[in-house]
This record gives sequence, C-alpha cells and structure tokens, in this order.
Amino acid sequence: MASNLDTLVTVFGGSGFLGRSVVRALCKRDYRVRVAVRRPELAGYLQPLGRVGQVHNVQANLRYPASVEAALRDSHVVINLVGVLTEGGAQTFDAVQAKGAETVAKAAAAAGAQLVHVSAIGADAQSPSRYARAKAAGEAAVLAAVPAATIFRPSVMFGPEDQFTNRFAALARMSPVLPLIGGETKMQPVYVGDVASAIADAADGKAKAGATYELGGPEVLSMREIIEAILEITDRKRMLVPLSFGLARFQANFLQFAPGAFKLTPDQVTLLERDNVVSEAAKAAGLTLEGLGITPDSLEAIAPQYLWRFRAAGQFQRMSV
Repeated sequence: MASNLDTLVTVFGGSGFLGRSVVRALCKRDYRVRVAVRRPELAGYLQPLGRVGQVHNVQANLRYPASVEAALRDSHVVINLVGVLTEGGAQTFDAVQAKGAETVAKAAAAAGAQLVHVSAIGADAQSPSRYARAKAAGEAAVLAAVPAATIFRPSVMFGPEDQFTNRFAALARMSPVLPLIGGETKMQPVYVGDVASAIADAADGKAKAGATYELGGPEVLSMREIIEAILEITDRKRMLVPLSFGLARFQANFLQFAPGAFKLTPDQVTLLERDNVVSEAAKAAGLTLEGLGITPDSLEAIAPQYLWRFRAAGQFQRMSV
C-alpha cells in the first residue's frame, strides 16, 4: 500500500487560524505538505507540526496566477483556505475570495489535482453582504473549473487563535459594558479542529466529490448566549447593551478604522442580521460533520482550555470581578 508520504498536498492560506490546524491534521496522516502563503518567511512556526522535511513553505499570492501555478506544481491535492474577514488595500473580498478562488481552481484543473475549497455558511449571491456575495462567487468559479471539487462551508469557528471568542474575552477584560449586536441571531459555533479533520478526510477521499458540506458544532446558540458563555468561562460579570443594527452600522463606519478587538465594519454588521447555521437540506443529505463520521466538540468543552488566560487570576483561581 502506498504511503501518504507519496502524496503532495498544497495548502493555500496554511499559515492562518484554520490553516495551522489543517497542516497539523495532514501531518498526522503522513502527507507531504506544501504551504503556499504570501510571506513564507513568517510561517516558520508550521515546521514543528510535522517531521523534518514534511512541511515546506513557498511564496504565492492569489492575485498573481503565475505564483499560484508554480506553488501547486506536481500537487496531488490542493486545498484553498484563503479568505479575509476585512478588506485592506488590494486584499478585497472580490480579489481574494472570488477571483482568487477562481485562480486556484483553474490552476488545479490544469494540474489535474483534487481540489478542496473552504467557503462559509451564508455564502449567497443575493446577500446584502459583500463578504457573502464574494464567497458565493468563489464557490461558483470553483465548481465551473473543477466540477468534482469538494466545498466546505463552516459556521463561525472557535479555537485558541480565533478572532471570535478571544475578541469578546479581550473586550470583557477592558470594558465593564459590552455592546450586543444581533443578540438573537443564531449561530452554530464549530471547533476549528473538527473543520480541519473534515478537510483532511476530504484529502483522504472520504468526502463526496462535487458536494458542498455545511459544518457546524453540536449546538445552535444565539449571539447573546455565546457572549454569556464566554463571560462565564472567563469569570467576568459585564453588562450587555443591545444595539440596533442601524445604530451598530453607524458606529461601524468609524470603528472599521479601529485597532484590534474594537474593529467593526459595516459589512460585519450586515452579516449579523442573518442566522449562521447548518441547513436542513445539508443535514438530510448527510453533508455535515456527522455525515463524515465526526462528532463535533462544543464551545463549552473546548473554550475553557484557552480562555482561562482572560480570567482575573488566570487558570489557578476563579473569582468574580
């Protein structure tokens, strides 16, 4: 039997939040992993995830087709994880998530490689959100170039390096009051490790070709419930002040220029107006984590393992503040 070490997997965006978990999962299954990123010299932390020589970083930018073609040369499997939560300079939603996805798909088709593309629940060509429209355009371009591609749409992901639970925990450490936008909007938080396992399963050939999977955690929670859970885990008592979408969008016109955890864009507010959960159609078709044989981990089970650092006394003592 051939070893997975004979299989080269190129991961675009492998240095990001999801990327490092995907690289780790692939290494555990003995694949050779080529990580294609804009700044490979800054992705050295990926090397220890595999054995010596198993992970190799190369330079590529989705806005430059020649670099993409060079990065996936001789690849058996291509995984595209590249996405942006906010736009900046030339890194627009359309350039990265639509045209960039098309560039990767066309190069994968030319190379005859298997393609796995990561999108997002909420991808919709008719969405008022530019982020969601770009995701939908990317999916369409991928399937046009590689009809057998497997697409994964995760709900909001959480994990040690996320920009979701860590963001709210950081805000709670700095402010006695937290704004609540879309408090009743439903989400299905999914652990990044489970999403990575699904992607690795696709590399193994266990996912359906040409199918679109929707990946969510075991619980559907409102935004209010999620923030309350984060406050409980970090042992913080904070006042939640509901904001209307109109007021939140007005504030986002200014906060889009803010640093760190305070940053909020009008498009992010628009995304919060719609639920972000696995559809009944995906469940019925078995196009879910459970359909792949993966039992998803809950926010309650995983988040305390890394959010303890936001407690007033760290991991050694729980105390209300």
